[in-house]
Amino acid sequence: MYNFDFVRPTTIADAVAALGHEGAQALGGGQTLLPTMKQRLASPETLVSLTGIAEMQGVCMSDDGHLCIGGATPHAVVAREAAAKYPALAGLASHIGDPAVRNRGTIGGSLANNDPSACYPSAALGSGAVIVTNTRKIAADDYFQGMFTTALQDGEIITEVRFPIPDKASYQKFEQPASRFALVGVFLAKFKDGVRVAVTGASEEGVFRWSEAEAALSKTFSADALNGLTVPADGMIGDLHGSKEYRAHLVGVMTKRAVTAAA
Repeated sequence: MYNFDFVRPTTIADAVAALGHEGAQALGGGQTLLPTMKQRLASPETLVSLTGIAEMQGVCMSDDGHLCIGGATPHAVVAREAAAKYPALAGLASHIGDPAVRNRGTIGGSLANNDPSACYPSAALGSGAVIVTNTRKIAADDYFQGMFTTALQDGEIITEVRFPIPDKASYQKFEQPASRFALVGVFLAKFKDGVRVAVTGASEEGVFRWSEAEAALSKTFSADALNGLTVPADGMIGDLHGSKEYRAHLVGVMTKRAVTAAA
C-alpha cells in the first residue's frame, strides 16, 4: 500500500465537498477499492469514507411502500433488517462473502463499483430499484452501463437505494467457492404487471435482464415455461472457473431454481 490522505465526513454535504478535490475517491466498506489499490490498479490521493454519515445508514419503509436502504448500510444490517419486508433481498445479503465482508461492505459501494460478479446489482436491476444520489434519482434500468461502469458522474455518491416490494422473489447463486462471488446469480421478482429476471456473474457486459425469460414467466409463472429457452454463449465470461457455454447453461438452471423457490 502507498501513502494517501483519509477523511471521514459526517454529512453528505461535507462528503460531496471533499470529493470535489482532485484525486479524491469515495470509500464505502473498501472490499473492492482497497484490494484494487494494493494492486496499483487505482491510486487515489484521498479516500473519503462514507461510513460516518448517519443519514446514509439504515433500513426503513417509505410512505409509498418502498424498502429504503442507506447507501452506507453494511450487508449484515440489510440481511437482518430487511428480512421481514423483503426476504429475497435479505437472503442475498446474508450470503455475500464471509462475516467480515458482510460487516464492512456496503450496498452503495457494491452498486457504485458494479463488479460483474457482485450480487447487489442483480437485486437492484431485478427489483426495478431506484438508485438515489446526492443530485438525482436513477432507475436501475438506466444505472448499469457495462462491466464496472455506471451512470454515476464524478463526485456523485449513492445516498439511498429504494426497492419496490414484489409479490414473489428469489435469488439463486452458483458461487465460486473461494471468493463467494457469483459464478452465475439470478434475481427474480414477480410483480403484478410482470416478472423481472436479472443475471449477474455471467456476462462480459456485467449484470443484464433476460427478457425472453421475463416474457415467458409473465405469461406462465412456472419453471416449465423456461423449457427451450437459452441465452447465447457468445458474450458470456469464459475463464478458469467456467467456460462461456457453462455459464450460459447455468443462467437457465439458476433461473429455474429461482422460479421454483419463489413459487
